[in-house]
Amino acid sequence: MQIDPRLVLIDPPVAIHQPARQTLPVVLTSPHSGRDYPAQFQAASRLDALALRKSEDSFVEEIFLAASRLGAPLLRARFPRAYCDVNREPYELDPTMFDDDLPAHANTSSVRVAGGLGTIARVVAGGEDIYRAKLPYAEAERRIRHYYRPYHAALAELVDVTLAQFGQCILIDCHSMPSIALPVAGRRVGDRPDIVLGDRFGTSCHRDLTDRVETELSALGYRVGRNAPYAGGFTTAHYGRPATGLHALQIEINRALYMDEARFTRRPELHRISQDMAEMVRRIMSGISLG
Repeated sequence: MQIDPRLVLIDPPVAIHQPARQTLPVVLTSPHSGRDYPAQFQAASRLDALALRKSEDSFVEEIFLAASRLGAPLLRARFPRAYCDVNREPYELDPTMFDDDLPAHANTSSVRVAGGLGTIARVVAGGEDIYRAKLPYAEAERRIRHYYRPYHAALAELVDVTLAQFGQCILIDCHSMPSIALPVAGRRVGDRPDIVLGDRFGTSCHRDLTDRVETELSALGYRVGRNAPYAGGFTTAHYGRPATGLHALQIEINRALYMDEARFTRRPELHRISQDMAEMVRRIMSGISLG
């Protein structure tokens, strides 16, 4: 497969919804809700436009925008997860996808790579192969340079500014989960969680924070699970350093609550969930102490 060197980039690759003044020690991120699909990517894919969107956390940035307006920045990727996944190590790559050798520093043996969901995904959620043919490694490097690295540079800056201003930072990594991924083993369909919190089994943030978020979401009427089937990805593992005041928590929302999963359209309930997420942030920042 030949890649045109004159490819038009998604520029800028990220968007930051910045309040006029940051008043909360919170940074919100939406790494998987990007909906700008490059034409060359679609042409190289064996899937149609709807099938490519199966990996997308559709409308998650809209859900958390009300929370951002309380005084916290919201970072979102504009590019889609199926194109470049920033919730991975920078070089989690499947060697079977490429027609030339990968660099020695590539991680080719992670569980995520084995499942086809590395930094450059081989499959969409559900397991369908994305590409018609193998890619040149230069294309992976291009996406990492133009999309992955700017996203994490922006996130690191937001975290550093928040830590400098408040002495602590709560990083909330915002996602959605397909309803077909639920229930987890042993659950009945009626017991599906509405929201799953991932704190890397208590290592990426203070347990009091996870407890408080679970309490407040439960009080708002949601069934809340922890760490199963999603315990948090690269972002929570890489940024979560609770001993230094940096707490990273992943939130997964069941897509069936707010969207038509087959048509990728919003349901009216999206507005209520958005207001609830803002209320959750307001409540957890009212008097919580993380030491």
